[in-house]
Amino acid sequence: MSALNGDLSSNFGGLNVNAAVFVPSWAQSSDSPAVPPQPSSNGEHVNGARETPPDDWDKMDEEEESGGGSAVALSDRNTEENKDNETGQKQTIVPTATGDRETPAEDVDEDIDDTPSEPVVKKKTSKPSLESEEVESPNKEHLNLVFVGHVDAGKSTLGGQIMYLTGEVDQRTLEKYQRDAKEQNRESWALSWALDTNKEEREKGKTVDVGRASFATDAKTFTILDAPGHRSYVPNMIGGAAQADVAILVISARKGEFETGFEKGGQTREHTMLIKTAGVKYLVVAINKMDDPTVDWSVERYEEIVNKLTPFLKKSGFNPKKDVHFMPISGLTGTFIKTMPDPNPFPHYQGPALLTYLDELPKVLRMSGPLRLPVAGKYKDMGVVICGKIESGFINKSRSELVMMPSRKDVSVMNIFADKEETDNAYTGENVEVKLKGIEEEEISNGFILCDKSDVCHVCKKFEAQIHIVDYDSIICPGFACMMHCHTAIEEVVFKSFIAGIDKKTGKRTSTKPRFVRQDEIVVAVLQASRPVCLEMFSQFPQMGRFTLRSNDRTIAMGRVERLASKNSAKDTNADSNAKGGNADN
Repeated sequence: MSALNGDLSSNFGGLNVNAAVFVPSWAQSSDSPAVPPQPSSNGEHVNGARETPPDDWDKMDEEEESGGGSAVALSDRNTEENKDNETGQKQTIVPTATGDRETPAEDVDEDIDDTPSEPVVKKKTSKPSLESEEVESPNKEHLNLVFVGHVDAGKSTLGGQIMYLTGEVDQRTLEKYQRDAKEQNRESWALSWALDTNKEEREKGKTVDVGRASFATDAKTFTILDAPGHRSYVPNMIGGAAQADVAILVISARKGEFETGFEKGGQTREHTMLIKTAGVKYLVVAINKMDDPTVDWSVERYEEIVNKLTPFLKKSGFNPKKDVHFMPISGLTGTFIKTMPDPNPFPHYQGPALLTYLDELPKVLRMSGPLRLPVAGKYKDMGVVICGKIESGFINKSRSELVMMPSRKDVSVMNIFADKEETDNAYTGENVEVKLKGIEEEEISNGFILCDKSDVCHVCKKFEAQIHIVDYDSIICPGFACMMHCHTAIEEVVFKSFIAGIDKKTGKRTSTKPRFVRQDEIVVAVLQASRPVCLEMFSQFPQMGRFTLRSNDRTIAMGRVERLASKNSAKDTNADSNAKGGNADN
């Protein structure tokens, strides 16, 4: 007994009392058996002390993920240095944005709840990144532009004017649009028909689906995403914003039109919040219709709009000095779009023109790693064609080891189309159409992810997230259901429980669990989707880790994924992914 006490004393004496607080992993190590911890006689875990939730997930330094797809995916934070159980040496776990993951443990059946599990130290396994493969990069940088704003602000007309000025729409086609529009007594709609292509949109003068087009300048290539402005089609708008790198917020300078869009419930406000949630960094505020007789290039009207918008943009998360550029334009006449006019009808603005500004934007940082292509649309054309933006990795016709998640359906590439032209390769950031072999159209839904077979994305139904309630009149309690929009996926989710509140002054978690949450409050909650959905942790893959919550045709909250949990087998995932799910707002 004395010898045992001596050993214990020596061991405790060697502890580092100044070490950082240990934050345990929520995933089972791949090289350890998947056996639940055994309780001791006094009811506590013998493997270690119980965990206390971290205070501030914004300041975490390290993260890790367990396997992807239908295997168990349970992710959380680790401390910078953990002691190896076998060698006693410290190892540093450094996550990267290249999609590297550890080998998942088999048959682990864990879940996210309020009760923390025992600490498990995991070993980082190395995995080659696609960065090491020798592929040619595109000659020009590609940017995805989304046009947003209130209905009738002139978004489609601006897009059509850009296509005409860059040569994508020739004079003969424009004259045909003008003749057809004149027959309907809608001469001013002619340019918008370059993007509003279906009969319903042209008859009503209202964009319904996200219009797509492309153009090029000397420095860059662009994909136009013309989002609908009517509040009934906000889900479609979110799908377009999820693919964008730069947003152009189109504002009508006409008396009354700006006020209608900017007041509470107007789409100017909602669209601004949604594009920031979607990860758009650069925003161009194009104050349109400055040539209208009610405005007549008025400096007072321009300054009034700028002064009203600036505080709201700052509140929405944009830096008006670095991320936002205000400019006057006329989408109908093309003034200030391609070149600076001479003479200048608005000397208060000295440039640059819109296309010049877009060319001079800093290069957008892209994710590197395995292929991630969220499906934004699909159709049949001698095969199944999917369209969407490549969020990471690259794709070419010679690669056949691909899989569609979450259904885990093996597919191969037949053709790749970028800007309507067939190509052999497509790279991160490009908006492409891919013809696939080995899958049927009804087996694909928006929100599915085309992945590398060797490194698939995570699939889960339950996850922990930090959520900011931005607009809700009542309180939200566990059991509240709403629609989640994450990348191009739309799924119904339910609040299962609240883990902690977030102090807005310190950014740290509160010590008590809230029973409900109100508008303008931030909470850490556990959400459960109606069926498996492809997600990633925000800190490792922002584009697949941020989401928007909507209810009753209103955007009520914005959030980001903190941890993931999944315990579906491949069979369950296949079955659930084919089940019916909500595709509209509650």
